[in-house]
Amino acid sequence: MKTLKFAAAFVVAFAGQALADPAEGVWKTQVDDGAYAHVTMKKCGSAVCGTISRTFNASGEYKSPNLGKQIVRSMKPLGGGKYEGKVWRPSNNKIYYGKIDLGGNSLKLAGCIAGGLLCSKQTWTRIK
Repeated sequence: MKTLKFAAAFVVAFAGQALADPAEGVWKTQVDDGAYAHVTMKKCGSAVCGTISRTFNASGEYKSPNLGKQIVRSMKPLGGGKYEGKVWRPSNNKIYYGKIDLGGNSLKLAGCIAGGLLCSKQTWTRIK
């Protein structure tokens, strides 16, 4: 009986961790148009979405009008650290076909046109 209670407690304690997506967390973007951001990635249904949670420029942290906006949209996991979905580029207010290639604490994000033939890429670094 003690073994069964321990097993149940273990499952309850670690169930949330087992369901976490590897892309979840806070990521620092590369500088784009003189600024960079921290993006908080969370599950959104069966996909992963990222919202701008902090913004920085040469003077330090500032209150960008883009705070709270979703930059990574409906990225569906394909396996092997790869995702496909949409990305929004704040500087031109356009949405692109997006790809993520995740490896450890490095997230390679691409926003593409022409069916993925022409892409602009950034490498983001995990903060937490």
